[in-house]
Amino acid sequence: MTKTVLKLVDDNTAKAAVLDMVAVFNALDVPVIVLNNSGAICNANNAAEQFFSKSLTSMQDMPIAQAIPAAAALQALAERAIEQGTSVTESALEITDPLHNINAIVDATAAPVSHIKGYVVIHLHERTLSQQIERRLGYLGAARTISGMASVLAHEIKNPLSGIRGASQLLEETASEPDRQLTTLIRNEVDRICGLVDEMAVFSSEKKINRNPVNIHEILDRAHQIAENGFAKTIDFTTFYDPSLPPVPGDQDLLIQVFLNLVKNASEAITDATREDENGGEITLTTAYRPGIRLSLSGEQAPQNLPLLVEITDNGPGIPQDLQEHLFEPFMTTKPHGSGLGLPLCAKIIADHGGMIDFESTPGQSVFRVLLPIASEKPETGA
Repeated sequence: MTKTVLKLVDDNTAKAAVLDMVAVFNALDVPVIVLNNSGAICNANNAAEQFFSKSLTSMQDMPIAQAIPAAAALQALAERAIEQGTSVTESALEITDPLHNINAIVDATAAPVSHIKGYVVIHLHERTLSQQIERRLGYLGAARTISGMASVLAHEIKNPLSGIRGASQLLEETASEPDRQLTTLIRNEVDRICGLVDEMAVFSSEKKINRNPVNIHEILDRAHQIAENGFAKTIDFTTFYDPSLPPVPGDQDLLIQVFLNLVKNASEAITDATREDENGGEITLTTAYRPGIRLSLSGEQAPQNLPLLVEITDNGPGIPQDLQEHLFEPFMTTKPHGSGLGLPLCAKIIADHGGMIDFESTPGQSVFRVLLPIASEKPETGA
């Protein structure tokens, strides 16, 4: 009889302990997810359910990348933790899911569960809005740096180059045939450098932007059409547009230049990579209304909303991790013949429109996001 009573006491104590552990797990104010040895979600606390706008029941027994498409990077993080046998942290992961209104930058840590082979615990720490904006504003610093360099280069480099080119032409008049090859080389290189300086001169332009209400979908359709009939003939395009979006205050030609550049980069990322899957390359263009971010840019007297979101997503190999922090710096490029000025120019044009540009890249996917204001009833003029 005594043994039976003791057994009941032990069972009740164990159950109470388990309930206490569950209560503590759900009381944590940071999202926590537990993956089993198959990579499927086996548990998630209340904070995780709120963060992903999904119940544990709807996510349970599903691979994390399938249950939460916006969190595909977390699966790779969990795999690294298992492979290395220790906790792994990834900073500044951006998790975006327009369907569930998720747009967050998080620091994520994945750690193997001791004594339970293959199980991983992932916990997330969401960055504050100010930290997110600070990251995005960092990309504008590169464009401002070039603005200061451009005017100096035009005077200090381009003018002497004109003299060098003229001297090579004079030498060519009396040069032998082998020497003429050298003078031609000099002229071609001078022209190439002058072209690069001219390209940088765009950054120092003080020309004001004529802002008129423009339809962002017409701009994206133009970029899409040019790409599909030119450099992206072999790539499939998918569009997810919100037809109710209001106009954007901006210069149509400049905005076409930005999105054409972003689509071209996505196309080159796909075609430059060796793809083994049968589906081939795909670029997705998405628009959505995302209220909540207010920012003062481009000399605006008061902060303005940036609710209009445009995303360009490609299924290329992704941007190498060591290049991501420097992607918007001048002359930073992964292309054999690229100048490294395309993305800084995009950042400048978007900043001149009072918006922001950002990106997220993981193996197998890159997403570039542009946040823009919406047009008022009256057309605006000015940067």
